[in-house]
Amino acid sequence: MAAGTIRYWAAAKAAAGTAEEPYQAATLAGALAAARERHAGEPEFARVLQRCSFLVDGTPVGTRDHASVALHEGATVEVLPPFAGGAR
Repeated sequence: MAAGTIRYWAAAKAAAGTAEEPYQAATLAGALAAARERHAGEPEFARVLQRCSFLVDGTPVGTRDHASVALHEGATVEVLPPFAGGAR
């Protein structure tokens, strides 16, 4: 397991009710599952995450399976919802 930070932007930040929070997980899938559990009382959070793109230390995750994206100690996960006028 690695510890790091999840940063939320725009609608993801609003749905999470915070700009960032820590995670402890071995993979992106694990970090996102824990975040969904933490924010289970905020149904919009799960809906927003379904539409988001993710960066790990500045590298786009793209279409890779989140379970295959390993996280290392101190990594930063950026959660980016689609922006107006931008590509998805």
